[in-house]
Amino acid sequence: MEDPKLIAILRRLRQLDGCRFEEAAYLFVLEALDYTMFLTGKSRLQGEARHLSCAELVDGIRRYAHEEFGSLAPYTFRSWGVTASADFGGLVEQMCESGLLRRRPEDHFDAFAGAFDFEESFAPASNS
Repeated sequence: MEDPKLIAILRRLRQLDGCRFEEAAYLFVLEALDYTMFLTGKSRLQGEARHLSCAELVDGIRRYAHEEFGSLAPYTFRSWGVTASADFGGLVEQMCESGLLRRRPEDHFDAFAGAFDFEESFAPASNS
């Protein structure tokens, strides 16, 4: 994602949030959103039917991270300043407040809190 307008928005969000999260965390959420839209079939829909719930998005974030990073996901997330699934809710909330993403009244960012444990979700599969 090399869109200069998007990068400018993300840099502004980071500044407003005290640079708590790396730019890569915001980009990852947007990529996970696209991934989830594709998996759910919503990328082919129009209007409100395209909307992902917070639960769908958080599950998509977990699945996309598993696919992209596997057992290294917790380390990657921590390098971005993301230490718990609730942080993804914070990232999404910031992007909604900036107008980058849309939210519905029923969207509650606390759905991200405790949605998954990094160490447990991305533990290497045992061969026993």
